[in-house]
Amino acid sequence: MTFSILAQDLSTGEIGGAAATGALCVGGWVLRGDSRAGMSASQGAAPSTMWGEDVLTLMRGGISAGDAVAQLTGADQGREWRQLAALDRAGEAACHTGTGNTDWKGAIIAPGLVVAGNLLAGPEVLTALRDGFITAEGDLATRLLTALAAAEAAGGDTRGLQSAALLVLSDATPPLTLRIDWAADPITALRDLHQRSQSGDYAAWLPRVPTRNDPERGDV
Repeated sequence: MTFSILAQDLSTGEIGGAAATGALCVGGWVLRGDSRAGMSASQGAAPSTMWGEDVLTLMRGGISAGDAVAQLTGADQGREWRQLAALDRAGEAACHTGTGNTDWKGAIIAPGLVVAGNLLAGPEVLTALRDGFITAEGDLATRLLTALAAAEAAGGDTRGLQSAALLVLSDATPPLTLRIDWAADPITALRDLHQRSQSGDYAAWLPRVPTRNDPERGDV
């Protein structure tokens, strides 16, 4: 039903994720993050938002992505209907893909990167998602958006797309969390929203927002 990517930018310390699906509100369902812990994408035929949140708690406590995913999925009797990808702050990635999810389904893991999906046109969707990110230029958000577009061009979700989302986190900057909950062309709408967020009054306001590195920053 969904394809997603979680990645880190070693040059800036940012971590981020992006997702798109043939149903409504992918951002609210799938993506979770904590700059102190990592990123998660919980999706599938019967996705668990609790998985996405709990894996972050485990990783923030020092458990690796692989061990955290194994701990959560192994204890859930509904695990075969779910998919969980995780990326920890050390750059380790892991993914569980339940057999009950609709083909094509799977994941690809690379250094500092995991792409996952189900109900896809084929494995080429995830290859395009990975390669689209690796070969893209620009900041982390731009590269994630480029990757989503590459996956859609490779066939994407077999139902087409209705929603898309982007989440980028850093200790040094305010969170970037953008969601298109429904649109005829959600990836284009998400790219347009990202461009708007990087200019004008919104971009000018962002330096006033507290960050983990500067929690007392204000209207200065």
